[in-house]
Amino acid sequence: MANNFTQALVPMLMPGKRDPLQRKFSKSDDSMLVKQVRETHNSETSYFIDVKPVLFVIEDILRSVAPGIDGVINIFCKCSGGDLHGSTLTLFKMLAYYPWEAKVVLTLAGFSATYGEFWLVAQLCTTTPLAKAVAHLKQLSDIIEHSQALKPQLEAIEKLLNAVVKVTKRMVEFNELPTEYLSEDSVQVSVAKAHIPAAAYWTIRSIIACAWHVTSLTDFRYEQIASTSEIWELSSLAHKLINFNDLLAAELDGCRQNIEKRRYEEEYRNLIRLLESTHLDNMKVLKTLISTREDQALVFGNPKARVSIEGLRRKHVLLLISDLDLSHDEITILYSMYEMRMKQDGMYDVHAKDATYELVWLPVVDRIVNWNEGHKRKFSELLTMMPWHSVHSPQIIEPPVVKYIREKWHFDKKLIIVAIDPQGKVSSTNAMHMMWIWGNVAFPFSHEKEDAMWATESWTLKLLVDGIDPGLLQLIMQDKYICLYGGENIDWIREFTSKAKQVALALGIELEMIYVGKSNVSKERLRRINATIDAEKLSHIWPDLTSIWFFWSRLESMRCSQARYGTTIESDPVLKEVMILLSYDGSDQGWVSVWRGQSEMARANGQLALLTLNEFQQWETEAQRIGLVPALDLEMQRRHSPQHCTRLILPGIGQDIPENVVCTECGREMEKFFMFRCCND
Repeated sequence: MANNFTQALVPMLMPGKRDPLQRKFSKSDDSMLVKQVRETHNSETSYFIDVKPVLFVIEDILRSVAPGIDGVINIFCKCSGGDLHGSTLTLFKMLAYYPWEAKVVLTLAGFSATYGEFWLVAQLCTTTPLAKAVAHLKQLSDIIEHSQALKPQLEAIEKLLNAVVKVTKRMVEFNELPTEYLSEDSVQVSVAKAHIPAAAYWTIRSIIACAWHVTSLTDFRYEQIASTSEIWELSSLAHKLINFNDLLAAELDGCRQNIEKRRYEEEYRNLIRLLESTHLDNMKVLKTLISTREDQALVFGNPKARVSIEGLRRKHVLLLISDLDLSHDEITILYSMYEMRMKQDGMYDVHAKDATYELVWLPVVDRIVNWNEGHKRKFSELLTMMPWHSVHSPQIIEPPVVKYIREKWHFDKKLIIVAIDPQGKVSSTNAMHMMWIWGNVAFPFSHEKEDAMWATESWTLKLLVDGIDPGLLQLIMQDKYICLYGGENIDWIREFTSKAKQVALALGIELEMIYVGKSNVSKERLRRINATIDAEKLSHIWPDLTSIWFFWSRLESMRCSQARYGTTIESDPVLKEVMILLSYDGSDQGWVSVWRGQSEMARANGQLALLTLNEFQQWETEAQRIGLVPALDLEMQRRHSPQHCTRLILPGIGQDIPENVVCTECGREMEKFFMFRCCND
């Protein structure tokens, strides 16, 4: 159809001179022009034509023959009587049954075909006798001779044609928008429909104007070089088309945003239904969450290689969800657990098909964030530390999935680990707490497993330090006296450790003291405190600061895990002790927790503990009779008063933060404040 139109177009418009009134007409009100153009359009019966391939060919031609000072151009058509408006309307009547974008593409195709044909002759005229003869007959040699004088005209034609192509592409893009996501009465569609007929008119009129100038060049006489006003007309048309292009581009962008929003809403609803459904395996769920467009969406191994999601079929999968601020401490602990998956005796049957799990890192980065070199570098650095699977780029995770992760799984900066079983069912919306508390023993990381684990737990020193210090576990088994203490006041640390040693010496016992730091101070400060304690031989330390981080993270995980069940400190001794230690950590002073064996314990904040030790003579006899820990506990309880109450700092927001918190010391409801912190490094 396009070829037939091109053949019919050239003979229809014959040579002629322009009507001098066209300049006056070009300044008339667009509304009258649009009315005339709309009257030529028949919307009842419309011919379908795929204009995209035609437009590709047109662009190839125009890129190849873009005019310049060394270029040679030739004719497309002869404007009947030089009446641009009349010629434009004639074309619209010919194309009455075509959509608006097809009218423009077909007209541009007709121009480009002849334009390109004669340009081809000009290119070959120096090497091919036939082309040289044709070029001589068409007087192309005269144009070459005066190319410098023609430069302004040629450049104006080039700029106008560039504007023509841009507006044409915008119109084609409008026609390609998916109608199922776009309401016909939306603002963007309404504006576009109002402007597209006018854009089509001025685009076709511009094509005919270019054709007239090309025609004038084939009948070239030096005295016929286009005047400044005639060149200005081309520039004026280009300016008008650029305005149309900007307007249509803005409306296109608005339409695409609306389409994307509605498509994402539909995909989000489908995702909800998918994750609530029953499946034979986990493939459909994992592909939807990770990537529906790429099979090899993951990387794995060292060096990293692209691998298929299929490798996770019917396996337990833990989705490690974080932003790009995932800490090295978190990665270190996960690395240790990941490496120990298959090595813990009696944990599960290692021959079973679903006996182990795979970790997959899904870094959540909002699309509004400019994915720059800094983000890429940070992502790559984290990736090199991970032996498990990861997406090859955060950009492949679709916005509906990110929305689901945030709204349904309550992700907000803090790391979460979502467990998905071999059938694609979400068995835990945050298995991180189970992993931190019990490690791989909590496999397969389901809510049912979490319930079963807590049912057998009690507050013991082993629960408090499990997985952190193997040597400490040996001391527990030997029924040794152990003192854990924390804080950041080095003067208090010196005084407390000195008094504790004196009491132990007086009682004739060995007391192992271990400094466990503080959660909300910088690593550099902890490093300095550790160095001082070690140099002055005040007590044992954990030289690896990850151990200190993990100690406090495990306590926070215990609190969050218990909070899932609505447990209170009145009903659960474990939660009460966890909250007490977290309250101690939130204060400005130190704290002490003295143990013998698994469960004999005395604890207090630093001020009360030091006061009690300083008055050791008052309860020494009792300590000799019943033992250090029971006597110390009784004495610290006797000396406790409301002014010794502490504060509690809970990291994060959302479901892990209880609505009300009761003071573990005095039983009163605590006041709620907000604290914003950048980091503690």
